Amino acid sequence: MPASWILFDVGGVLELVDDVTWPVAYVARCADRLSITVEEFESRLATTQLPDAGTRSGVEDDFWRVLGSAVGAGQDVLSVMREDFWDAYCGTANVELIDCARSLVGRAGLAILSNSADGAREQEERRYGFSAIFDPICYSHEIGVNKPDPRVYRRTLDAMGAQAEQVLFIDNRPENVEAARRLGMQAVVHADNQATIAMINSWISGTRAVQA
Repeated sequence: MPASWILFDVGGVLELVDDVTWPVAYVARCADRLSITVEEFESRLATTQLPDAGTRSGVEDDFWRVLGSAVGAGQDVLSVMREDFWDAYCGTANVELIDCARSLVGRAGLAILSNSADGAREQEERRYGFSAIFDPICYSHEIGVNKPDPRVYRRTLDAMGAQAEQVLFIDNRPENVEAARRLGMQAVVHADNQATIAMINSWISGTRAVQA
């Protein structure tokens, strides 16, 4: 097994996407397609029990069926909404950071831990081919729990066959980084590629002088 590992988050790290703003913009586009207000769209969803696609797998189709029925979307509009969702969710590739990871294949273990929605594995693999670089790829909807719950980190460590002290974890959310540190991982908040790549190089070189 590798002597050291780098564990990456996806959204906001390997993918360029703002997890705060894109859902708001997405809801506005959906409402516009349905010729209703954002408030009406949200009201219709508020009274609907959607399947939990964040911690369950095999529910994606049912999720969209229930959502479409709730907001009054016909099949054609719902298909557009679904495609738009995945485009917004996946953002664009952080090419510089992905290329950095690719350059480390064979030098360190490379893995992913991501809070996710059912369908993310297929969508991200189609767009970015993560499986050619990262193994394992751990998604919350398949594990059944989200970061920062410590269980998701422990299950990921088990999948990696690694001890916490062997792992550098990179995430854009401070609460997820703090949870990893509490379990004994080195962990850093991703702010920009230059700083993150410098931290990775320090880790790989054995210096381990990693700062938040």
